[in-house]
Amino acid sequence: MFTGIIETLGTVTNVVKEQENVHLTIKSSITNELKVDQSVAHNGVCLTVVAVHNDEYTVTAIKETLDKTNIGKLKTADVVNLERGMKLGDRLDGHIVQGHVDETGTCTNIKDENGSTVYTFHYHSDKNNVTIEKGSITINGVSLTVVNSKKDEFSVAIIPYTWDNTTFRNLKIGDAVNLEFDVIGKYVARLTNL
Repeated sequence: MFTGIIETLGTVTNVVKEQENVHLTIKSSITNELKVDQSVAHNGVCLTVVAVHNDEYTVTAIKETLDKTNIGKLKTADVVNLERGMKLGDRLDGHIVQGHVDETGTCTNIKDENGSTVYTFHYHSDKNNVTIEKGSITINGVSLTVVNSKKDEFSVAIIPYTWDNTTFRNLKIGDAVNLEFDVIGKYVARLTNL
């Protein structure tokens, strides 16, 4: 379980394909606090630490993860948003994030709003994922509030702190992002479709 509040950034130092799996080695400032079997969200994707060595650690993404996320597109020197699992009893500063990406979306517009930046994303509503105005969404692991919800599209406004401390500063129009829709919204959508 995560909150969507990014703890730090990491840099991909190695990518190794093995059969249908991909092993990613990440250099980060939190590596010395990690242990094997620990869950860490990478751009919102929950992956298990399988090795730790000095200031780098390795995680493995299986075919299911590679099919549903943009993790398989990562290459050496790419920067990722990192968040360790939530501790029981901690404040929930973001929203309930499972680290299980529902689908990828595409950045379709970036607009400077004199103090914030508005990003617009397209997704496939045929998968029964929905956004609502002022509802929660997780984009590449970042907990955000939807400011403009339409069918197949929504926008979020990024404050300068979030822009400076996440991978949003590297995002370009046309980039694929990992989307995890609000878990409560997913349950409501499922119940109304029964």
